[in-house]
Amino acid sequence: MKRLTPVLLALLPLPGLNAAQPGPDSKPNIIFILADDLGWSDLNCYGNRFHETPNIDRLAQHGMRFTNFHTASPVCSPTRASTLTGLYAERLGMTQPAAHIELVSLKAFLPKEASPGNKVVSPKSTTRLDTTFPTLSKALLSAGYRTGHFGKWHVGLPPYSPLEHGFDVNIPNWQGHGPNGSYFGPRNYGPDFFTPKGEHIEDRMAREAVAFIQQNKNQPFFLNYWAFSVHSPFVAKPELIEKYREKAKSLPPEVPHRNPLYAAMVQSLDEAVGQLIDAVKAAGLADRTIIVFTSDNGPEVMSIRDIGHEKWSNGTGDVLTIPITSNAPYKGGKGTLHEGGTRVPCIVTWPGQIKVAGTSTAPFSSVDFFPTLLEMAGVPMPKIKIDGVSQVPALQGGPAPRSFLYGYWPNYPSERLAIKEGAPGAWIQHDGYKLVRYFHDGANGEDRLQLFNLETDPGETIDLTSQQPERVATLRALLEQHHAETGTLIPFPNPKYQPGGVQTES
Repeated sequence: MKRLTPVLLALLPLPGLNAAQPGPDSKPNIIFILADDLGWSDLNCYGNRFHETPNIDRLAQHGMRFTNFHTASPVCSPTRASTLTGLYAERLGMTQPAAHIELVSLKAFLPKEASPGNKVVSPKSTTRLDTTFPTLSKALLSAGYRTGHFGKWHVGLPPYSPLEHGFDVNIPNWQGHGPNGSYFGPRNYGPDFFTPKGEHIEDRMAREAVAFIQQNKNQPFFLNYWAFSVHSPFVAKPELIEKYREKAKSLPPEVPHRNPLYAAMVQSLDEAVGQLIDAVKAAGLADRTIIVFTSDNGPEVMSIRDIGHEKWSNGTGDVLTIPITSNAPYKGGKGTLHEGGTRVPCIVTWPGQIKVAGTSTAPFSSVDFFPTLLEMAGVPMPKIKIDGVSQVPALQGGPAPRSFLYGYWPNYPSERLAIKEGAPGAWIQHDGYKLVRYFHDGANGEDRLQLFNLETDPGETIDLTSQQPERVATLRALLEQHHAETGTLIPFPNPKYQPGGVQTES
């Protein structure tokens, strides 16, 4: 693993700095910031009235904010793999966040049976992103980019680490599904990376990424900043928790966001993003650096106590029973087929190429980043078949490049989800409507279907299947066609199913 020396930079205001002028053949730098479990409305620029995110809001003021962006999965590893490859999670066979376990599985499969409480047999996910797949990082590396990965990875232990997927640098070389037990040191992240007592891992990652920017300011670079925040464990800086605890006292009762601990975690994420923005400005690279900010899936929406994570909280008891966050008006959160599982913030800056402070309703998927960023960088797309489409037309104010969005979650939910109707399924969105297919969860083992008009019913409360049978049939046929084209493994009725049995997470 290659190491970088942290370089501390003073925070600088966004306007007023002269950026270096690129040469005629220069390629833009790319910074891809991926938050972990950040929700649709967790940012000020997406309507949050409690959290403070001035730095991420700066990106929105200087770029395009998408309101119909969906992750490739409602959990992290499948989305991360899809982002890198431009392939749907169902095509990759990566359906679960299992890339940290010791078992190496490069091909998904359907077992013969499941626990008696489960109606269907769900596929077993791959546990690694195979290094034979072309990736965005490999394409940029081949085009002369210096590539660095910072933060969470979670698509495979070595030999499936960032270093095998097209990155020159991998810090902290950690393969877990979140920070190592806490956001604060002392913590070991492997033989070459250690955080001392009291050091916040997000602060440290930002300093390491800033050093990478400074060391590579004279050549094009791709900085993959996949934040640890705001994934559990629910731990934050005590002074920030107190700040938001006081702020919460004056909130009107209708404001759904009011958890001081989570708000403090969001602020630490925002401060890390601010360090990256200011490092770009200080290096004179603002006019030739593309910045993307998004999340890997929706947030936890229950309380810390309800999901059994009290031991991970460093706040006092008052934060344990308050919902961690809210996706209102959208329903559900992480690990669900509802909008809250995959509809998340997405902001793209592209200096001189797009209208600043713009908003787009164009459908946008995680699989689209691969072709989009290569086109923005002027790098030829490898001659491979992918599922993503370039969103450059939407970024430049043109027509939406895609009209369909797809979701796939073939697993039973964990205890974190207070969604009683949850079951393995998939969905398709088109023209404001969303059809959900719950595999073999209806009468006599048939699929259970739900149709929603998201424009009039964002909370998915009114099922329109009986009122619009023609639309249901059309969307179902298109969803099944998508599954056939991607080789999707479809759950089948469990031969050992016993009504009333204990349902287990799959």
